[in-house]
Amino acid sequence: MTEAYDRPELRVDMAPFVGRAAELGRLDCVLERLGKSGPSVVDVTGEAGIGKSRLLVEFCERARRRGLTVLRGRATEYERHSPFRPFADAFADLDERAFRAYPVLSELSPILRGVIEGPGGPVTGDRFGLYQATAAVLGRLGRPGLVMILDDLHWADPASLGLLDHLVRHPAPAPLLLVVSRRNRQAPTALATGLARGVDTGTVLRLVLEPLGERDCVEKLASDLPGPQAAELYLASEGNPLYFLALLKAHRGTQLPQVRCSTRQASAAFGGPDGLPADLQALLLDELSPLSPLERRTIEAAAVLGDHATPDLISAITSARVTDIIEALHQVMRRDLLRQGQGGRGLALRHPLIRALVHDCIPPWQREELHRRAAAELERAGASAVERAHHLEQSLTRWDPQAAAVLTTAAEQIAATAPAISAHWQQIVLRLLPDTPEHTDRRRKLMLRRAHALGVTGGLRESRKLLHQLIDMPGEDENDVRTSAVALCALMECRLGRYTESGALLRRELARSPGRPAAQTVELRLQLVHCSLSAARFPEVRTEITEALAMARSHSDEICEMRALALAAMGEGYEGDMAAARRFAEPAAQLADAMTDNDLAGLCESLCRLAWAEVLLENYATAERHANRGLEIARRTGQLYLLPQLLLCKAHVHLNTCRITTALELADEAESITRALGSSELLAFTLAFRSQILQHARPPGDLAALAVAEEAVAAAGTSNSWWASLAWCMLAHAAYIAGDPHRTRKILLHPGGFGRNLRRLQPSVRCYFLELLAATALATGDLEEAEHWAERAHKEAEQLGLLAQRGAALRSHAQIAAHRGDTAMAARLYVEAAANSARFGAVLREAQSLLFGAPLMKAAGDGPRAVAMWHRGSHLASAGGARLLADLAELVRPAVFEDPATLAAPADALAKLTLREREIAKLVAKGLTSQAIATELCLSRRTIESHLGRIYRKTAVSSRAALATLVADSSAVG
Repeated sequence: MTEAYDRPELRVDMAPFVGRAAELGRLDCVLERLGKSGPSVVDVTGEAGIGKSRLLVEFCERARRRGLTVLRGRATEYERHSPFRPFADAFADLDERAFRAYPVLSELSPILRGVIEGPGGPVTGDRFGLYQATAAVLGRLGRPGLVMILDDLHWADPASLGLLDHLVRHPAPAPLLLVVSRRNRQAPTALATGLARGVDTGTVLRLVLEPLGERDCVEKLASDLPGPQAAELYLASEGNPLYFLALLKAHRGTQLPQVRCSTRQASAAFGGPDGLPADLQALLLDELSPLSPLERRTIEAAAVLGDHATPDLISAITSARVTDIIEALHQVMRRDLLRQGQGGRGLALRHPLIRALVHDCIPPWQREELHRRAAAELERAGASAVERAHHLEQSLTRWDPQAAAVLTTAAEQIAATAPAISAHWQQIVLRLLPDTPEHTDRRRKLMLRRAHALGVTGGLRESRKLLHQLIDMPGEDENDVRTSAVALCALMECRLGRYTESGALLRRELARSPGRPAAQTVELRLQLVHCSLSAARFPEVRTEITEALAMARSHSDEICEMRALALAAMGEGYEGDMAAARRFAEPAAQLADAMTDNDLAGLCESLCRLAWAEVLLENYATAERHANRGLEIARRTGQLYLLPQLLLCKAHVHLNTCRITTALELADEAESITRALGSSELLAFTLAFRSQILQHARPPGDLAALAVAEEAVAAAGTSNSWWASLAWCMLAHAAYIAGDPHRTRKILLHPGGFGRNLRRLQPSVRCYFLELLAATALATGDLEEAEHWAERAHKEAEQLGLLAQRGAALRSHAQIAAHRGDTAMAARLYVEAAANSARFGAVLREAQSLLFGAPLMKAAGDGPRAVAMWHRGSHLASAGGARLLADLAELVRPAVFEDPATLAAPADALAKLTLREREIAKLVAKGLTSQAIATELCLSRRTIESHLGRIYRKTAVSSRAALATLVADSSAVG
């Protein structure tokens, strides 16, 4: 066999490379900047046959000449349900030399190198943890660098697309270049969206391959033909090099009269699996007509086997002798129908298009038999259930218990790392499972598992539909499947924002069988409480949580007790009854801390709720500890729907303790997972928190946080749930930071939103937004309203008894005192607010209070203390990555360090402005919003915001209110 592969006459040169000079030039530029600045991913798009793969072959040679290691992988249509196939194909190229150059690559997960083991092996676990681990390994690559080519990603499996999306969002800080190719019209939405986002951020360079020019095709590929004939071929091919070469070959074989077509006909006559014009399909497949029967069977077997195609396997599934197969391989390789795989691995048809056409043209009954034999041979060779599953799904036409068992096992093995494929394989088994009484129990369990897998992958509606079918199935349920199905269905309804339906379903089930076992009753009641809490209606279910907790304790059921305590702590924390929340959180924490990780595997969601309750109680250290433990368990056990909530809980702690960089990293990871899950409510929640972090991570005038907040509100839609209300709150805050206090006020006080009394705004954090309303009122010149909000913030903070909320109330009053000119009172209030924040570790709020208060302390006559406040506030902000506050520190620096007698007068400060900036400052003083100013001056809103940022820096003021005061004082002096 080795001799046959090594014969020189079996190696066929590829088609000549023509055109694409501009594209190669751009790729060369990327190589020049590898590991420095610039894109880390190149997205090559174009229609079938346009030359994507040929361009990549040429690019690979250029990369190798630079001393770079090049790996090539390809997705194929018939392995799109095999997890991580293109990556495994690429990493299979690794040899001893590559491992010596990059020893860190030995740490790659086995599944990415095509090694798939049984239960407990490398395919189990959290796919997002696998993404992170892979990115971490690639991020430690050294020089000279590695180029990974992933071809035909429009056929990639969902797991591969998820890993690619992660690498686009989190580029490896190493000399690594990913080059992907795809057909734009056939690419999955997730792939196209992720790459488009990368283009927007500069991570991805997109190369769109257009048709070749007539000169390239005619002069370089058909120079031997008369001009009119070559032009006719070019017209029919529409500049597609694959089509042109096919027509050229047909012409030289005197077949052109059979296939001659106009441009319109060539583009309109579509058919087959790849959208090729039907006549061109005939041309491509016509190469098979001279083959002998054995040669034709050999080609068909290779099309079926894909990456597993070897002489031995081809012999086994065709029932031909190996020696005869080798001779047949000799002939078909001479015709360039079959080629040796990359790195000497296996055999492959010349092009995926050819493979797809050959595969689909095999008579169905023969194709099924070939796949059946392939599965049997792979089983004899010791292949895993996952490797055999692809062939079994292609061959199953009737119920086969053994094949169904393999598919079910494979689905279970990859449920955590590739849940979409898991759901697909379970659907195949369900489709063929006989609808007879003896299989009812199996059908129920399969439906429940598939519904869970669909929910994990974001197929919330499909999961809900399947669960409704399961719940309505007649017959006895001896395995508690119905209760689990109702609870899971209620969860899907919640994730879809259908809180009314979720609650009704649970109440109906509770009323249906009042004598059900206590464990099932507690399960349904706890899910009902969860639904009501998500809908911001916790007070309605206080009775249910009390009864569930009592029932759990009466049966000494610590698991259910822990769940009930965590829910109650979070619910009371949300509603602002902090004493009650603390009474529930403390015993919940004691129970959780006494349990092993195995005990907590089924309580990961409760651990998440407990951590959030501790955040609301301002117990940041304990909250982070529980969130970390929950993250570890959720990743290990594949509870992916909890990961975003745990990540955001930890991000919230990092934000408040002024660890902005890591907070943003956690929020970014949460967003990646949330988008894959497909829950609009969870996406709104995630984006809201990311917006809040961006507000502090970006400089003044940056509108990124506002854009994210607007997307959060769009995702929330018309919902009035807890998560949706948070999105609106963050939009209000982002609008204020962007310089639009009128919009902030409208969002918070709109009658259809939180209402004038703000009763629908989360009570436990309402003081923060009362502080925001006070600032908004001052910015718009309404002192009376500002005093109203500040006084209310004070009263509510006293009721809550939380230091953070008390700090918000103190800052509200400090703003008003500063507005009245009572700098000593304002400075004292800011100092008190900073002290409150410092007592429980809220470093961000401490820095904010110190920096707001420092210039006021200086104005009040205490220069040394003002300098000390400034230094600590500036240090905390800079060390924590709080760019907004760090820039604020620089803005107020002159007011802190200069002698008040030497400070510029208002008129002098405004004299530093350009004519346009002074014009904008005067309009701000009149109370106009940024949008109103933009309309007045016929400029864009973004331009106005940029001008305002420069005005703030030149005048050393930090708010619109301060700028308005400066303009008014200048006018008075004038």
